[in-house]
Amino acid sequence: MNKNNNKLFPESHDFSMLDYDCAYLPDKKVRMRYKYVMEPTKEFCSAVIKRGWRRFGKYYFYPTCNGCSECKSLRVDVENFCYTRSQKRVLKRNKETKIIIQKPTISQMHLNLYRKYHTFKSQKDGWSQKSISYSEYHENFVDGAMDFGKEVLYLVDDKLVGVDLIDILDDGISAIYFFYDPDFPKLSLGTYSLLYQIELAKLLNLKYIYLGYWVDGCKAFAYKTKFEPLEKLDGYFDVLDTPKWI
Repeated sequence: MNKNNNKLFPESHDFSMLDYDCAYLPDKKVRMRYKYVMEPTKEFCSAVIKRGWRRFGKYYFYPTCNGCSECKSLRVDVENFCYTRSQKRVLKRNKETKIIIQKPTISQMHLNLYRKYHTFKSQKDGWSQKSISYSEYHENFVDGAMDFGKEVLYLVDDKLVGVDLIDILDDGISAIYFFYDPDFPKLSLGTYSLLYQIELAKLLNLKYIYLGYWVDGCKAFAYKTKFEPLEKLDGYFDVLDTPKWI
């Protein structure tokens, strides 16, 4: 195997999870196919994200649910993105928000903010209450970042108010996970984080923002359709397959 193949096909362990309840569609079960990659490369991550996979830590995955294919991957066309009036107002409201981009880290501030965000979402949107341990956070958001995974920190008056986990890949930015302080609703930090990703992609001459999965009619994913133009991937593809975005 040559050097390029080693980058595109790093050593991995493949497995599938047992079915569990779907968080987005009632009466549906989820089954995920996983690849655990000890030394993931930017080339590999770029290839599989483009083909509908997602990454948490060193785990790469996509759904293989029995009898259901409602999850569709979305990506924003950065070059042709058009700001709405509402999005322009969000940018203005965040003029004083400080941004730091760095390799993913973990601190008590990270854990406290994550827990505060999930408590808020459980009360507001009925999410199941979710705490997180130091080791779980490290496994999901710090481990496996290699040279392409980054965290974008949002600070107001030196207070941490948002953490955005992203991958900066060959053709775009993959949005992994964002959590924020609900005590700053006027800043619309969820919207602002994606607007900043778009600006960052433009600076880096990248074409896309990979938004992960979207399910038609699911409230949790509704915000994604506000960032247009969008392309949709129907299905999931292996590394050498040609993905079909429409």
